[in-house]
Amino acid sequence: MRWLVTGAAGMLGRDTVEELLRRGEDVTGVDHAALDITQPLAVEGALAGHRPEIVVNCAAYTAVDDAETDEDRALRINGDGPRHLARACAAHGARLIHVSTDYVFAGDADTPYPEDHPTAPRTAYGRTKLAGERAVAEELPTSSAIVRTAWLYGVHGRSFVRTMIDLESRRDTLDVVDDQRGQPTWSADVATRLADLGPHLARGASGVFHATSSGEASWYELAREIFDGLGADPDRVRPVGSGAFPRPAPRPAYSALDHGRWQELGLPPLRDWRAALHEALPLIRKESPS
Repeated sequence: MRWLVTGAAGMLGRDTVEELLRRGEDVTGVDHAALDITQPLAVEGALAGHRPEIVVNCAAYTAVDDAETDEDRALRINGDGPRHLARACAAHGARLIHVSTDYVFAGDADTPYPEDHPTAPRTAYGRTKLAGERAVAEELPTSSAIVRTAWLYGVHGRSFVRTMIDLESRRDTLDVVDDQRGQPTWSADVATRLADLGPHLARGASGVFHATSSGEASWYELAREIFDGLGADPDRVRPVGSGAFPRPAPRPAYSALDHGRWQELGLPPLRDWRAALHEALPLIRKESPS
């Protein structure tokens, strides 16, 4: 199949292009300079030129705090952009995999959110990402998949994991939030699942899927696991409440996602977060600035 990946310079976009190439797929990755998804004519031209069978939209406005005062711009990228892609896909007979986020939920649950749980975003970022989900579902109701992920880290780009690797060598102790729980997820694992989803989408699968690692942790527990993986003393990480680090956009207290829909496709959930982290750490450390 022919694939087009938007946002291909980002963490997940790069991993997705690399995974598809590894599988021998015909894939083109485009970054923002090559394709601004907020421009409908540019989107139409890209699909007419590349003639993809599957588009994976990894392009997004991800500055969660900045979105609180820049919601219009975030909405153009996270809401209008996916609609332009979906309309162009509909016109050219392509299918669309759109990447979304846990922030579409309220973040106040105590068990993992299933795919069909009611959405209730509490931040500007979450509202704009939900707008994108709805646009895709409206324009391509039977030939699209929305894949929600969360707490991403990877070899490429900035992440909590990379920050902890850097700070471990610079600080004697670290204070890390212990009252927010989620699922640390390696972007390479999500890219693998996006590639897995393509053939199923071509055969008629559609709807919402959750692609996060199995298990759950707080940021504090994740930081301790990172220190352990680096051979450092985890007790150098100290737990604190969210109030110690006030942010413009409130963070979800609980954002673990359930993975039930993969069973319909005969695919297992992603592996446990600890197993993924310990495989990823040497690769991220290798790429981290000295």
